[in-house]
Amino acid sequence: MKLSILMPVYNEQAHVAEALKQTLAVDYPCDVELIVVDDGSRDGTGDVLNNLDDPRVRVFTHPRNRGKGAAIRTAANQAEGDYLVILDADLEYDPQDLPKLVAPVMDGRARVVYGNRVFGSHTAYSFWYVMGNKAITTAANVFYNSYLGDLETCFKLMPVPLFKSLNLRSKGFGMEAEITAKLLRRKIKPYEVPISYRARSRDEGKKITWKDGVEALWILGRERVRRPAPRR
Repeated sequence: MKLSILMPVYNEQAHVAEALKQTLAVDYPCDVELIVVDDGSRDGTGDVLNNLDDPRVRVFTHPRNRGKGAAIRTAANQAEGDYLVILDADLEYDPQDLPKLVAPVMDGRARVVYGNRVFGSHTAYSFWYVMGNKAITTAANVFYNSYLGDLETCFKLMPVPLFKSLNLRSKGFGMEAEITAKLLRRKIKPYEVPISYRARSRDEGKKITWKDGVEALWILGRERVRRPAPRR
């Protein structure tokens, strides 16, 4: 098994070097490649990425910012692994948790694995952020008769061909809801494993807002009522 780690990056000069260092230092149970997409950064992120020298890393650049969803699609199209997982460059997620997601796949227990974040007073961005995440996850569970614990988690691991077959349309953070909705529509229920999490503040660069939550709810509803594609 080979794992493709997809890392979208936008204006992360302060964090991207450490995020890369931590990701590459993990003792993985399989071969890995790290595909980084600089999504039109306007700070010094590009300079940091240009100085990388590791055969496991490949860097691609969008000339202008197109959104997280677009960056992930670019990375997925370049993936040479059997499975992929998404990892943001903001250090909110711990790369040391990635082997936990790989384990259920390697021992045959799962095909799709999500990292379920544990929120606490010292790790959550705010009360309303956590409640918003719970509301979106609850909506997905109601719409699709499932019992997910954390829809908006960045850590989503699945086969590369499966990911590509989802034909994602979302350009921004709405991709998280679209991925989950399309999986649940196919009766694919992710296997969840607990992971650590530490939210950063607005001053540290946190980008997601309440508008992204509204978009996620709209996407969940859209996918629920969308007509099935005609069979060929």
